[in-house]
Amino acid sequence: MKLATRIFVALMVASLVLAACAPAAQQEKKFLVGQVTDMGGIDDKSFNASAYAGILQAVSELGIEGKVAESEAQADYVKNIQQYLDEDADLIVTVGFLLGVDTAAAAKANPDTNFAIVDYGFPDCWPGAEVGKDCGSDTDIPNVRGLGFQTDQAAFMAGYLAAGMTKTGKVATYGGIPIPTVTIFMKGFEAGVKYYNQQKGTNVEVLGWNTAAGDGAFTGNFESTDDGRNFATNFVQEGADIILPVAGPVGLGSAAYCQETGSCLIIGVDADWFDTAPQYRSVLLTSVLKKIDVAVFDTIKDAMAGEFTSGNVNYTIADGGVDIAPFHDLDGQVSAEMKAELETIKQALIDGSLTVDGVLGQ
Repeated sequence: MKLATRIFVALMVASLVLAACAPAAQQEKKFLVGQVTDMGGIDDKSFNASAYAGILQAVSELGIEGKVAESEAQADYVKNIQQYLDEDADLIVTVGFLLGVDTAAAAKANPDTNFAIVDYGFPDCWPGAEVGKDCGSDTDIPNVRGLGFQTDQAAFMAGYLAAGMTKTGKVATYGGIPIPTVTIFMKGFEAGVKYYNQQKGTNVEVLGWNTAAGDGAFTGNFESTDDGRNFATNFVQEGADIILPVAGPVGLGSAAYCQETGSCLIIGVDADWFDTAPQYRSVLLTSVLKKIDVAVFDTIKDAMAGEFTSGNVNYTIADGGVDIAPFHDLDGQVSAEMKAELETIKQALIDGSLTVDGVLGQ
């Protein structure tokens, strides 16, 4: 072999060895998205799980790296966000109203990192509120996208359906914690029942929430299925036979009670409980859908394409961001007349000729 050839071969071998030994840090870094859950945890069958479903879709379709940090207490929010900042995440997704202040603080301190927050938006301050304590920011934050959902529109349809399906003349709703992203469901539900009464000349009663009084029934948490069971027991004893729990996993306790006793039906929230809580299909009338997975996936796609924008994106019934789920196993119990009325209501909510506030104000 000629000297020149031997030198060429030696150089090629050396280059291959160096490439194989290159540290992982020099390899191309995947787009990293980190989710910080609220206290319900990733398997809440609700908004944390829905947000993570959007991340998993991005892992599958966009090739990102997706991670989740579960929060067991509010004190975990800051350290979980910091975990992703330390890992140089490309997008941090925080989930829930209670993460508002901590998300704003982290975003302001790290302007080169993009954030998205589910069920919240900025500015969020009110007169007299202290920024960083009572609220997150009195202005828009350039690296934060708020993902909001007009769930009162879908809950309106669920309330109308419940009013038409009750056999006792009483339906009920309750929440986990009295925050706007919970009470918006309860408000819409009450409005739907009221609209049914107006249209039909009936007097179906809503237990657990009164918009005019701003008062309702709340478990004080998003974790205890025992509380969900107890609340359902009490509502049934008061005469309710359809219940809308707006409390994450707590609502599964109510579903279990309804299934075991046969005394009530359940309306799920956030995701379609037919898929996320299949053990309760026999008592599931419908679910009030909040398509968080779609919002999170769209935000990841925008961020990857360099098209991330700040401000608040509000998903409505018009764009399919909120809706009610199919009736599945109970479809045969819902009359053709009711189905037609719900479709008419949906179109009226879309074109604005019917509004939740308008009905409640009458």
